[in-house]
Amino acid sequence: MAQFQGSGWGVALVAFGAVALTVITVVLVFEGLREWNRQRTVSRELRKISGGELRGADSRLGLVRAETVEGLKWLEPLLIRFPRRHDFQHFLDQADIGWSVGTFVMLTVGLAAAFGLAVLIALGMWIAALGAAVFGALLPYLFASRKRKQRYAAFEEYFPESIDLLGRAVRAGHAFSTGLRVVAEESPEPVSTEFRQVYEEQKFGLPLSESLLAMSDRLAILDVRIFVTAVLIQLESGGNLAEILDNLAKIIRDRFKFRRQLRVHTAHGRMTGMVLVSAPIVAGLGMWFLNPDYMRVLFDEPLGRVMLVTAAGFQLLGFIFIRRIMDVEV
Repeated sequence: MAQFQGSGWGVALVAFGAVALTVITVVLVFEGLREWNRQRTVSRELRKISGGELRGADSRLGLVRAETVEGLKWLEPLLIRFPRRHDFQHFLDQADIGWSVGTFVMLTVGLAAAFGLAVLIALGMWIAALGAAVFGALLPYLFASRKRKQRYAAFEEYFPESIDLLGRAVRAGHAFSTGLRVVAEESPEPVSTEFRQVYEEQKFGLPLSESLLAMSDRLAILDVRIFVTAVLIQLESGGNLAEILDNLAKIIRDRFKFRRQLRVHTAHGRMTGMVLVSAPIVAGLGMWFLNPDYMRVLFDEPLGRVMLVTAAGFQLLGFIFIRRIMDVEV
């Protein structure tokens, strides 16, 4: 054990913990200040509106715009150099995790520094430290991407039922906007949130077509685009909207069923990828507990460290290739 600690792993763990805790603390403080600033801005604007203080150009100031500028004022000189930062904020909004671009940047830099410093102290290899830093920098993006994928999956699961509910409302004689409100009130999340936003936007004066197009832009889902296209065509040319919605719900259910069957057929390949990735790790841990001296050579010797880094890189590459092969778009 003394030899293990002397190799630098203990110091590496302490350095990683210190950097990670520092990053988490900074992010929490930043998010607390941003939320406090947003609440203060909203309260100030509401007081102006209630007191009739907004005149001329001031009445066009938006609360969202004020939050974006003031909340990230100290990061604007950096973020202004990235012209697609608004698209990335759109990506974070699709994940529905409440992060701003500034929070994401701090997490990315902090985790990259934590992983890179820990591996550099433990192994003393710049190449391994660079790989660990890249891995740490990718963690916030992978987390946001996974949350976005989960939210999309939940939306696709409840979307056909919401279309059926909308069709029944239209068939009962309600207006299409009233059907949107019914879907917003009766559907589960995240369908209710998206339809509620469409209903509120058109209620406050935005054309229905633009509200629907904005929903299709927020949700990069093929079923939503089909729904929006069908509704817009019906609004332009007329027709039986209830029947169109019923047929659309049936088509979406059939596509959803086909995707489920496809996941069943590709389960063997995905399981193979998981086994191939986890088998060397499990075998290495087993040999470490059975014969630590035999495995310690890989961590103490420079050639052993190179072999570990190379093996980890090839394992990750193989896992990515297997996932890409099994990922069939429908």
